[in-house]
Amino acid sequence: MDINTFKTQFKGDVVTSADPDYTASIARWAINAERPAEVVAFVKDETDVGLAIQYARAAKLPIAIRGGGHSPAGASSSEGGLVIDLSRYLDGAKVDEGMRLAYVGGGALWGAVDRAAIVHGLATVAGTVSHTGVGGLTLGGGFGWLTSEHGMVVDNLVQATIVTADGSIVVANERENSDLFFGLRGGGSNFGVVTEFVYQLHPQRAIVYAGVLVFPHTSLEKVVEAVSNWWATCGEKEGLLQLTTMGPDGKPAVLIVLFYNGSEAEGRANFKAFHDLGPLQDTTKEIPYEELNDMMASIYMKGLTHSKPLYSVISKPFESIITRAEPDLTLTVLYEYFPLGKVVAQPKDRTPFRRDGTPGVCVAAAWKGDLDAPGMTEHARGIVHELAGIIMDGDPGLTESQSLGYCNYDPDAVAGEKNTVPNKAKLVFGKNYPRLQAIKKKYDPDNVFNKWFSISPA
Repeated sequence: MDINTFKTQFKGDVVTSADPDYTASIARWAINAERPAEVVAFVKDETDVGLAIQYARAAKLPIAIRGGGHSPAGASSSEGGLVIDLSRYLDGAKVDEGMRLAYVGGGALWGAVDRAAIVHGLATVAGTVSHTGVGGLTLGGGFGWLTSEHGMVVDNLVQATIVTADGSIVVANERENSDLFFGLRGGGSNFGVVTEFVYQLHPQRAIVYAGVLVFPHTSLEKVVEAVSNWWATCGEKEGLLQLTTMGPDGKPAVLIVLFYNGSEAEGRANFKAFHDLGPLQDTTKEIPYEELNDMMASIYMKGLTHSKPLYSVISKPFESIITRAEPDLTLTVLYEYFPLGKVVAQPKDRTPFRRDGTPGVCVAAAWKGDLDAPGMTEHARGIVHELAGIIMDGDPGLTESQSLGYCNYDPDAVAGEKNTVPNKAKLVFGKNYPRLQAIKKKYDPDNVFNKWFSISPA
């Protein structure tokens, strides 16, 4: 198949560098994740996806899949390759209120899911950022504010429609193609292009308590103590994020993002220990549920974990952030405290997603988009890895599996990028890797889909 035949049969939009909308078509949330693709194919349906795969294979073009385009590591871009872009036409979310199911396009953002479901008093586990794509988050596992009540995003996925490497359109769930359904729940984009996700929905109150408390850096030890005490007894209706960073005024700050799935009175009572510390700023209040995931925004980042809230672990990277502060670069260490009881209650071999039971950490660097992206990316990469090393060195009790961190935050496993770690998938998937290799051989024996945590076919 040549490009002209492809364009003639394709129902969606085919964009190349000769088209006026080419620059917009390769734009990404993080400017350093943009790559000059040979072809961008905005698909309208599964048949379009199959045609795009067929053309890319005939033209020997590497394939990337773009859902929300949120990966700062470049997983949704392809330099000199073909991007199958789901975001223009497959971005809807429909709710079956009676069955409590959400049917979501592979290119949708979580904000669309939140808004569609809450109208019916329902919600599912989503991420913490509304403009994250459903595809990447789901296929990598998916933590969110409702994880404490309902587990991971993959624990709430009940079905997926996927186009595999040979163009077949396959429905996967617990009954049909259950091997593929296993692989999709944490195995990334290794098996094809998911055009629709179906999620289990749960009753959800319309108003929740959430917001940010800002403390001076001198309060860090007391804040960590409060987090530690809370973490020891926290329940299913709550969660928090702790950030150490430099504030917009150039001063070091400790931020606590609070969430309580209840009223403001209940939330303030639940988090009384934090309020008693006397924050400099308190934005916590009752907000509509669908605004919950609008609170966070982050572009280089690396994920890891830590055993529990420890001042000795958290203070050292914060000191490094303070001493090496730069006016054009914002460094942040984000500690995620979502109660994990529902996550670790599942058998470890139920999904490829690792269930280590340790709270996640994300080390991030952000800078203005008009700065030199390649140079800044390398500069930020070095600092981020240094901060991650400080955290790991201070918490030596972690197992090898725990030290790998949350794969959706990992920049080292995107094929074709600088510093890609070979065989990272084997490390990340551990005992589940041979099973994933067998699934890979069945659905993608030529390893067409190799962009993210590439699994070698058995």
